Amino acid sequence: MATYAIGDIQGCYDELRQLLDKINFKSDCDNLWFTGDLVNRGPKSLETLRFVKSLADNAITVLGNHDLHLLAIAFTTNKSSKKDTLDEILNAVDREELLNWLAHRPLIHVDNDISMVHAAIHPDWSIQKAESLAEEVEAILQGEQHINYYKNMYGDEPACWSDELRGYERLRYITNVFTRLRFCDQNHGLALRHKCKPGAQPDNLLPWFNVDNRTTENDSIIFGHWSTLVLAKDIEYKNVYPLDTGCLWGGYLTAMRIDDGSFAKTTLHCPQASKPHI
Repeated sequence: MATYAIGDIQGCYDELRQLLDKINFKSDCDNLWFTGDLVNRGPKSLETLRFVKSLADNAITVLGNHDLHLLAIAFTTNKSSKKDTLDEILNAVDREELLNWLAHRPLIHVDNDISMVHAAIHPDWSIQKAESLAEEVEAILQGEQHINYYKNMYGDEPACWSDELRGYERLRYITNVFTRLRFCDQNHGLALRHKCKPGAQPDNLLPWFNVDNRTTENDSIIFGHWSTLVLAKDIEYKNVYPLDTGCLWGGYLTAMRIDDGSFAKTTLHCPQASKPHI
């Protein structure tokens, strides 16, 4: 039995199937972890969502920003953007079943000494605190207030964490950390507008995992979201494993075997745009 973590798929279903063939995935005994963003921008979001759901207990996926975007469009009056490729899901006969399944995915998965999120864990949060805060959002997503949550989900503020935050400001901040964060400022505030590769950001910003005195610096963390990390040089990856290698943007899809840290990648790629998704 083996467990593999796989980076952002974003509807690149053919590439996912090639990768699973390459690692000789056996659905009756092997397990897959997905870093979120199963859907959007790629050509086969519906096929991807149906397949991952069909794996049942053999698959664990955390929520990414594109997954939440799908749910917000489905349950509110929010409109799709020109770049979205979500209509097949929204018009599918099994739409409600798929959306309900997606809404019940976690923001963080912790298994013994390794954790997985879509984008980040705040530098000041322990794994235990991150789990507790994630549960606050998950409870809303799975409850009667989920539509109001989607209506208030978008936005870059507040930028700084406080345990005194309440209501949708608190939920938005937690969501932004888990699904959008790349850079932090010197006070560990969120710098969500900066989406470049490391090294191209303003001098006062650092990748969240390079911030001094990060609480989780001795914890192993798998994440996706940041496809331009594959273009970065001279970055220290201390106990963090970024797995979004830009399949959608001319790169490839990557799997990491959890028990030995070995990697596999596709030769197929899914070029939907001329530049990396940021």
